[in-house]
Amino acid sequence: MAQEPVRFALLGPLRAWRGETELDLGRPQRRALLALLLAGAGRTVSMEGLIDGLWSQNPPESAANVIHRHVGAVRRLLEPGLPTRAAGSWLLRGAGGYRLEVDADSLDLLRFRGLRDAARQAAEEGAAGRAVALILEALALWQGPAAAGIAPAVRDRPAFASLDREHLAAVKESADLALSAGLAEPVLPGLRAAAAGSPLDEPLLSRLVLVLAATGHRSEALEVYEGARARLADELGISPGAELLAARTAAAGRTAPPTPARAANQAGGPAGDPDGGPAGGPGGGRVGGPAGGSGGGPVGGPAGGPDGGVAGRAADDGPPGSAGFAAPSPAQLPPDLPVFTGRRAELAEVLARLPGEARAASTVLISAIGGMAGIGKTTLAVHWAHRVRDRFPDGQLYVNLRGFDPTGPAMSPGEAVRGFLVALGVPPQHIPNGVDDQAALYRSLLAGRRVLVLLDNALSTDQVRPLLPGSPDCLTIVTSRNQLQGLLAAYGAHALSLRPLDVDDAREFLARRLGDDRVASAPGAVAQIADRCAGLPLALACVAARAALRPDVPLSVVAEELRESRGGLDVFAGGEVSTDVAAVFSWSYRAVSPAAARLFRLLGLQAGPDVSAEAAASLAGLPAREARPLLAELAQVQLVSEHAPGRYVLHDLLRAYSQELARTDEPERERRAAVHRLLDHYVYAAHAADLLLAPHLDPIPPTPPRPGAVLESFPDRERALAWLTAEYPALLLAVDDAARNGFDGHACRLAWALEAFFDRRGHWHDWAAAQRTALRCALRTAEPGMEARALRALARVEGRLGRHDEARAHLERALRLFTELGDDIGRGNTHRSLGWTADQQGDLRAALRHNQEALELLRAADDRPAWASVLASVGWYHALLGEFDVALSHCRAALPVLREHGDRYGEAAAWHTVGYLHQQAGRHPGAVSAYRDALTVYRELGAPYMEAQTLTDLGDVHSALGDAESAEDAWRQALALLTGLGHPDARKVGERLTASGRAPQH
Repeated sequence: MAQEPVRFALLGPLRAWRGETELDLGRPQRRALLALLLAGAGRTVSMEGLIDGLWSQNPPESAANVIHRHVGAVRRLLEPGLPTRAAGSWLLRGAGGYRLEVDADSLDLLRFRGLRDAARQAAEEGAAGRAVALILEALALWQGPAAAGIAPAVRDRPAFASLDREHLAAVKESADLALSAGLAEPVLPGLRAAAAGSPLDEPLLSRLVLVLAATGHRSEALEVYEGARARLADELGISPGAELLAARTAAAGRTAPPTPARAANQAGGPAGDPDGGPAGGPGGGRVGGPAGGSGGGPVGGPAGGPDGGVAGRAADDGPPGSAGFAAPSPAQLPPDLPVFTGRRAELAEVLARLPGEARAASTVLISAIGGMAGIGKTTLAVHWAHRVRDRFPDGQLYVNLRGFDPTGPAMSPGEAVRGFLVALGVPPQHIPNGVDDQAALYRSLLAGRRVLVLLDNALSTDQVRPLLPGSPDCLTIVTSRNQLQGLLAAYGAHALSLRPLDVDDAREFLARRLGDDRVASAPGAVAQIADRCAGLPLALACVAARAALRPDVPLSVVAEELRESRGGLDVFAGGEVSTDVAAVFSWSYRAVSPAAARLFRLLGLQAGPDVSAEAAASLAGLPAREARPLLAELAQVQLVSEHAPGRYVLHDLLRAYSQELARTDEPERERRAAVHRLLDHYVYAAHAADLLLAPHLDPIPPTPPRPGAVLESFPDRERALAWLTAEYPALLLAVDDAARNGFDGHACRLAWALEAFFDRRGHWHDWAAAQRTALRCALRTAEPGMEARALRALARVEGRLGRHDEARAHLERALRLFTELGDDIGRGNTHRSLGWTADQQGDLRAALRHNQEALELLRAADDRPAWASVLASVGWYHALLGEFDVALSHCRAALPVLREHGDRYGEAAAWHTVGYLHQQAGRHPGAVSAYRDALTVYRELGAPYMEAQTLTDLGDVHSALGDAESAEDAWRQALALLTGLGHPDARKVGERLTASGRAPQH
């Protein structure tokens, strides 16, 4: 009896039916194999392609056998009762691989393609209405991204990315056909949905604008254009192209609505190939292996590769799921205040809302602690969190969202959630693009865990929403000056509004700091002090700090001095805090020396969350040795807090008070000079650190500093990294602050100097934001050299984020500028970046060609360190192309020059390539020696990922030599490093150990 036919769905979730019965496709890897075969659409998929699709890198030695077993299982699934070794009629062995016998009746992908071809044929024959109907029928087959639901690492392979681009091209084609036929309305829903998923795809957005205009939605069309223009400027630093501009002109009613092709011709540009994929979307190709330079490293190759050797870390094929990371237990709570007092009723209220020890919370509990500035919201939240942290054994997360920071904008939700992901063990380079995807990964990591999340100083519900866990076992505490009604309404948050301390609480507050006897002896004075301080704990702390410095002065004298003191400022006007609090601050402020008072006035001008002694000294134009005693003087009276050794912070109220003093007491030229000195300090120190991290790159030398700026230098790379790590939040804000205050050159130089650090630590989202700011500043400077460098730096990080089309466009523009300037070094380094971009898009010959051009330019410019680094990259691409002898000679020639000029990353990368060459040629003893040389350097540099990859390769060579003990030792070391990094490659190393007969130890 003939079996019922089998049908497959690939355009959305992977599914299969026999007749009307849906089949269970089995284990994830078997489903992935079936998806890869279906993506072949009746063509033979080679064994190499199947192995690459399922394992990407470092497949197990048993990979072919695993595939054979899966093939047998799929055959029996499709044809029940088939003998074990029979081929059947569906899944057939082809030339070096396998193919599924499918047609348009059995596979939706082939039906889609057939309908699309029929639509084109109908259009050519003049049957415009039928063409639109056919293309819409084709698009209706798509139920989501191709092969949705299979493992992300497989789903991100080029085969499926190509299918998604095919869908997007068909959406664009449907718009063209509909506009030509005058039947635009039916394609509008699909066009809107596609544009929402590809918000930077200009050809797609152009068509949406035209279709909206054609269907009478002219105002929406103009809104779409404005949104696209803003996104392009903000995210890419570019203006709309000719096609989008022409569509906007048509939508505005200045011309008849054209087809996209005619719109492009009117604007002087091509229409774009509807089959070529989204113009603004991420490129295809591979992103994998240990990345090398500031523009990347070769796929599967060592750091220090084709684009400069800045980084010693990897980029994977896409953001992995939560299962790919080791999940640490973060402990980020700030220290509890030892002298915390009062707030008994409030504490009892929130503690009563927690579940008992024996059971978990049934819902997410959010406590929105509101109240005026200085009321003690953070202090209470931190104290409460410490009281209950034992109930949350999986960790505590904390972030200051800077919702009311007077120096700059609030922290974005994306910046906050990325910080949490890193704290939860996600390497920065594996954080997905987009806040929605980042928040989804964050919630996945917290699923089933008991974590306390403290969100301090929130501005709005929208800022908080992506940071809320989805797990009912987590507790979230939010502090804000605003009521956050959306939090209460949408999430059932419990609101707790703090009030000023009454006299009794104020008395207890002062007694904990000044002693019971001193406070008990002056009850009237305590009442007056509480009144003058408006019951605000911050103001009371300032009074207590100064009174503690004068233990012999009665509190009645303190109260009298407060009564006579007036701040003379309206910094707290508006009903938020009484002017008597300004008097309290002025009372402390007037008690310090004139030099300390001036430093306090200037501290509010810096944008960072805290400030080092050296940065503070630069603000004041003093040597650091003179600034430190002044900072200590301010800390004694609580005008600043030393929250970490050598690092100082101002409360928001005190920062606002400081800024008001600066505006009234410091001339504008002095304020600007102070900011100038501070930016000089940051630029010079970052430049010095960059020279140690990436000595072979072409730096932008700082301009001569203003007198008084503290110029730091570092004895070694470790000190440089420590400084960058400590100053990182302030440096990010300094780039924006420089741009906002007209210091465009400082913004460009600072962003450039931070490039190596951004890349090595995987802070790609921050890097992208800083480089967009730098590009805007570079354009304002009207200096082509600065613009070219900013374009190249932005292109490098776009490549890291998988935006290869955008990267290539920026690099080509940078290359034109460098050529016009006659800057051969700039041209050479840009060719290196173009080479890496070509590599990522799968064109190894183009990658080699660009690197060879870079080699000649850098040789002519006599830049030997950069020339040697590129020479090693040229060797690597020869190796990937199987030209081993040429590759080996290049690496051997590069090594002594790299060593001579101290390019340790480049040296390690070259040794790694030599090891790879020996390994591929079967010269295993030579491979062992070269890998060990690379390993020595990577360990010296503190590059754990590259150390792990080298150990993995070394283990493979030992295994090939039959030295099982050495192989297992190398793999275990690699596994420990990768597990510590939370890197998904740990699984592949574990598979090696399992295959060797010794499962990884846990």
